[in-house]
Amino acid sequence: MPRIGITGHSNLTEESREVVVKALGAALTPYRGEDLVGISCLARGADRLFAEAVLRAGGKVEVVLPSVDYRENKVKPEDREDFDGFLIRASSVRYMPHRQAGRAAYEDANQAVLSNVERLFAVWDGHPSDGRGGTADAVVAARDRGLPVEVIWPDGARRG
Repeated sequence: MPRIGITGHSNLTEESREVVVKALGAALTPYRGEDLVGISCLARGADRLFAEAVLRAGGKVEVVLPSVDYRENKVKPEDREDFDGFLIRASSVRYMPHRQAGRAAYEDANQAVLSNVERLFAVWDGHPSDGRGGTADAVVAARDRGLPVEVIWPDGARRG
């Protein structure tokens, strides 16, 4: 059963969504079907686009939330319906042992994702992280573990 994790930029431009979704769908083609499991923290941007692509590919989504307050304090009110839609379709939801979201919670969530996958997709422009627990840090941690990392940054992808 292929288990694939996601890391990626949360601040993708609206124009980038379509090209990133297509690129994720193409990257998932070899893994399509009910045995596919995608593991995501459901952050806006790449994490949710990946979850969408996994579901479209016939797979299941497992969610790792960084903290118990993540939805209330980190998901914007206008994004909660979308977020909740992914939560109710998730095959499982795991919370990290943090009451509040923050860098330590994000680092722990990244580690939980990496500990439960065989491969990592990274929707990443190749630039360093702007703080601990970011996309570049997750890529480095995956590579340090010997996990294959597939960087997905199609033409037309931009950060906002």
